[in-house]
Amino acid sequence: MAQRVDNLVGVDEFKRFYLQYSFPPSCVGEVGRMGAPSRREIGHGTLAERALETVLPSEDDFPYTIRVESTITESNGSSSMASVCGGCLALQDAGVPIKCSIAGIAMGLVLDTEEFGGDGTPLILSDITGSEDASGDMDFKVAGNKDAITAFQMDIKVGGITLPIMKKALLQAKDGRRHVLGKAPNYFQNSAIVQRYKCLCV
Repeated sequence: MAQRVDNLVGVDEFKRFYLQYSFPPSCVGEVGRMGAPSRREIGHGTLAERALETVLPSEDDFPYTIRVESTITESNGSSSMASVCGGCLALQDAGVPIKCSIAGIAMGLVLDTEEFGGDGTPLILSDITGSEDASGDMDFKVAGNKDAITAFQMDIKVGGITLPIMKKALLQAKDGRRHVLGKAPNYFQNSAIVQRYKCLCV
């Protein structure tokens, strides 16, 4: 059941893990036609897939094809980072012995806070909503465990981001990931035993 991927070298390539992300019009209160995946859906799915792929067991330890489907039912924030968090929980609930838990968070930025009544100091936002994404200057998605990053993506609407702002955003994202991971139950006692839990994700 591995996905066959065509390439230019004439050697068959197979993917044993793939995450399929869909963003139906109904999740933002609209009516529309469901067709082939959009460029946005493919990009968001690839980001979430890369975030989770790092912690998967080797094929020798877990010789199965893994498919995660993420269908967004409501969106007022980062649905790709929700796919990372939900995908990690789904893998654990299915009994996949992943190496560690992964969470994702989207960071925002207001570069000129004087426009909104501030003192002009850049403001970094954690876990941005849809309006903060639309009105802000940055959408910086960071996924990983409590100590390391497995995937990230940045969209900016300004000419550039300074290194101090980037450092602060990464440290704030690290605190955010640790907060999310602290809310989720630890499914594993060790790499061989999977514990089942009922959890409420808000």
